Amino acid sequence: MSIAQYADNGVFAPRRIAEALQTTSEEIARTVGLGKDAIQRKDRVRSDRTQRRLREMVEVLNKVEPRFGSALMAYAWYRSEPLPGFSGQTAMQLVRAGRVDDVLEYIDAVNAGVYA
Repeated sequence: MSIAQYADNGVFAPRRIAEALQTTSEEIARTVGLGKDAIQRKDRVRSDRTQRRLREMVEVLNKVEPRFGSALMAYAWYRSEPLPGFSGQTAMQLVRAGRVDDVLEYIDAVNAGVYA
């Protein structure tokens, strides 16, 4: 999915992300480790922290979507599939812990056949 489809006026929009992933904005907030306020108040949606968390999730989803065939399947993988070499943590758990670079490197390695 194009990254622009997740945005509204140049800002990642939790509502648009939720629509694309067939879930709720509240669930998106929980997925990225944010409170309900972060996605309901306009000033909080535009905050650096909220935008960074949303961008990191979207970046990972966009990177794995071609492998899974849809954004919805990529989202399911992101939330539930334990990654080898990361003590059984999912991509979601790692991103929430500030380890998005590790997740992206893992995906690149898998795509290159390193972990296949």
